[in-house]
Amino acid sequence: MSACYSWEDKYRLVIQMGKKLPIMDEALKPQSLQGLGCESQVWLVWKKVDDYYYFSADADSRIVKGLLALILASIEAKTHEKLKAFNFEEYFSTMDFINHISQSLSNDLRVIIKQIKNI
Repeated sequence: MSACYSWEDKYRLVIQMGKKLPIMDEALKPQSLQGLGCESQVWLVWKKVDDYYYFSADADSRIVKGLLALILASIEAKTHEKLKAFNFEEYFSTMDFINHISQSLSNDLRVIIKQIKNI
C-alpha cells in the first residue's frame, strides 16, 4: 500500500487483492456467517487445526472482497489468543485507506472484524 500515491491507487490495489482471494467453495456458503455486510453479501468460514485458525471468505462486492483479502492476510494461521489480540484498527490505519471509504462500507468492515474477534 505504501507504493500507492493516491487513495484511488489504494482502492484499485484492494480490488486486485480481492481477485487473488481463493475461490470459496459454494458448498461452504450455507454454513458460513452470513449477513455480515450492509452493502454486500459476505460469507466467512473458518476451521481450527492444532490451535490455529484458517479462513475462507467471499463477498459479492469487489471492494469488500478486497478488504476480506486484507483481513485474511493478517489473521490466517493465528491462534485464538493472537486473533483476539490483533489490532485491526492499527493495521488499517497504517494503510490510510479506511478514511476514504463510505460509512456503510466502514461499518461492514467493523462487523466482519467483530465476528472474527468473537470466534
